[in-house]
Amino acid sequence: MKLMKILPIALFVLAACAFLLPTAVADEWNNKTIVTFSEPVEVPGVGAQVLPAGTYIFKLMDSTSNRNIVQIFSADGNHLFTTILAIPNYRLKVTGKTVMTFRERGEGQPEAIRAWFYPGANWGQEFVYPKSRAIQLAAIVKEPVLATPIEVAEAPVEVLRSAPVEAVAPTGETIDMATVVEPPPAPVVEEAPAAVELPQTASFVPLFGLIGLMSLGTGVALWMFTKKNANERARLSNRAS
Repeated sequence: MKLMKILPIALFVLAACAFLLPTAVADEWNNKTIVTFSEPVEVPGVGAQVLPAGTYIFKLMDSTSNRNIVQIFSADGNHLFTTILAIPNYRLKVTGKTVMTFRERGEGQPEAIRAWFYPGANWGQEFVYPKSRAIQLAAIVKEPVLATPIEVAEAPVEVLRSAPVEAVAPTGETIDMATVVEPPPAPVVEEAPAAVELPQTASFVPLFGLIGLMSLGTGVALWMFTKKNANERARLSNRAS
């Protein structure tokens, strides 16, 4: 009787879990993050695109081996502000909360977003700016900025997947991307201890001598054991007779 009462409850719990699981997995897959900015923030787009202070949704739309595509939506998810090209960037220290990094600007100017790290992840998104704007930002913030020659906000996703990416210095020169993007640490390879070789002058004569002594000792022990057993049998035979 109790089983008939428990069975419907168990089936309901299983159905609820089956319904909720896809949503949780989807959020984990696209790194959906709700962010609230207390001040205006510049993001990659046409020219200097500035988001007013407010709440926004960041989503990872597409991910490949060497580049990612990020989209920024309004708080209700109905309006897409921009689609951004990003390059995976590594961080040594992982945190349990969302981390946004910015390029500091002069007083009264909105900070330009640099990277976005999802909670618990080593890899984050280093945002790529249109080259004309990247050169301006690099000169303002006095540090290299990732750049692409295409207008990221107007380019379709297919173009973003293969768009060239470079780093520009504050002087406007193109430099190595490694100055901006942190590569993962190289794996530590432990070397096996080297085998110890005997000197060339070493001789096996002492070893042969030791083996001989051990063999002689074993033979004497066996002879004594056999003799003792023979004497014991003879004593028991005499007592029986």
